[in-house]
Amino acid sequence: MDQARLLIAILLSLAVFLAWQFIFAPQEDQQPATKKAEAPVAIKEQPVKDQEKAYTEKTEPITPVQKPAAPGAAPETARTITVDTPLYQARISENGAVFYGFLLKNFRERVAEGSPLKQILTGDETLGIGKLGFVGKSIAGLDKAIFAADLTSDQVNVTDSSRDIKFLWRAQDGTVIEKIYRFVPDSYVIEMAVTIKNGSGRVIQDKLFVSLNSKAPGDKRLYAFEGPSALINDELKEIKIKKLQDQNTFDGKIKWVTLQSRYFMSGLIPLQIEEASLHLALEAETFVAAQYRQPEKAIQPGTQDTYTYQLFMGPKKIRELKNVGNDLHKVVDFGWFDFIAKPCLWLMNLFYSVIPNYGISIIILTILAKILLWPLGAKSYKSMSEMKKIQPLMKEIREKYKNDKKKMNEEVMGLYRTYKINPLGGCLPMVVQLPVFFALYRMLYEAIELRHAPFFLWINDLSAPDRLFSFGFSIPFMEPPYGIPVLTLVMGATMLLQQKMSPPMGDATQAKMMMFMPIVFTVIFINFSSGLVLYWLVNNILSIAQQYYTQKKFA
Repeated sequence: MDQARLLIAILLSLAVFLAWQFIFAPQEDQQPATKKAEAPVAIKEQPVKDQEKAYTEKTEPITPVQKPAAPGAAPETARTITVDTPLYQARISENGAVFYGFLLKNFRERVAEGSPLKQILTGDETLGIGKLGFVGKSIAGLDKAIFAADLTSDQVNVTDSSRDIKFLWRAQDGTVIEKIYRFVPDSYVIEMAVTIKNGSGRVIQDKLFVSLNSKAPGDKRLYAFEGPSALINDELKEIKIKKLQDQNTFDGKIKWVTLQSRYFMSGLIPLQIEEASLHLALEAETFVAAQYRQPEKAIQPGTQDTYTYQLFMGPKKIRELKNVGNDLHKVVDFGWFDFIAKPCLWLMNLFYSVIPNYGISIIILTILAKILLWPLGAKSYKSMSEMKKIQPLMKEIREKYKNDKKKMNEEVMGLYRTYKINPLGGCLPMVVQLPVFFALYRMLYEAIELRHAPFFLWINDLSAPDRLFSFGFSIPFMEPPYGIPVLTLVMGATMLLQQKMSPPMGDATQAKMMMFMPIVFTVIFINFSSGLVLYWLVNNILSIAQQYYTQKKFA
């Protein structure tokens, strides 16, 4: 009786956990010293390995709107500078010298052939990446500054070597702000050097800030975190948008600040780690702004100060984030069981390097996990087999003492002692295995490697639900696209078979509840990514085989 209740509790807890995701899941469609110099510090060579073949996009040539203004003079209108590298196409507006467009050439918006490239910025130059300002507004006009780029053309190609682009703005009081971006052809990292030259004749004492802007996550509750995050005092801070009204400023030694979605992110990495602050704000209820605020400094008249940063705009792929340094890879966090999930991700990528199919990699990873947990599973199924043997005796006890629950429980416990059976022996091994499931669940949901990764036949995206055919009508409980969820239906069938193989529940109500579980799980899994369903299906098949072998052995 106790075993039945615990087993039901485990399965119901798992069902609640999965239902939460089903109901609320979103619909997809280091410390170098500051140098006072006018050029940015040299970027470390950061080769990006194993990149997918770049998707070539035809872009219309951009005719220069005007010639660059004389040094220090503000242009009449803001130009847009387009920077092309093998990895991305960036659009920078002279209005603030900010990034407001960033196309990733190795990623598309959707899996369909001909889908446009993935755009990870808003497309609004007033909400760009890299906007400068002073908290105390000590330099008038900076919020609306138009920086002059040192280019005669609006198009820059970065293919063989690094390329610097300098933007200059002169305030009315004679202060000059220079912003230099350095682009490298084989990296998502862009170095940014900001130099403040005080020509005003007064002391500029204020806090400089650099801001990131992004579309705020939707209202739906997300299982995987999306939104602003930062590494402060070597501790990962993930700040939910709804919590900003409680706290929107965070102080400490900040290694990086990011705005992240499920698979992509934009980030700011200061090259000098010091006591600073992060200020967050929600603009127009639609965009979230993250300001990295430098500690207050005094710039004397006739002197200058330089601040150096790195910008990262690209995929949340651990291997590439590690190349950046400053522990940027810690932005990928799989929750409580991160210490299990990351080795699993590493193994999945290792298998992929041998057999370039992530579906096969998931199958191999599932088999390996099953082998490691085989002793626990064997113990569980052995206990179930022993329970099955005494079912006739338990049935007699329940019939005999059906009107005396206390006596019934005493006799059942006596039966366990007589046959030396632990009533929890079949459930506790399952509890131990749950962390592995949760770790794999989170990893398979968030791993960018599975985004648009094909498996075979109709399964062309392991990060999306599997659908065979496409129907022109909606189906209850199913999110679009509508079709036949083949993997999910097969998975439900394996759960039903596994339930049939398990010892029957003594209580009729509990037995009906257990038989209803496969249906509940099938409905829940309908909208899960096919990679996760594949893992669950293979795990079920292996469990059925182990259960059959164990029952035969101890029959």
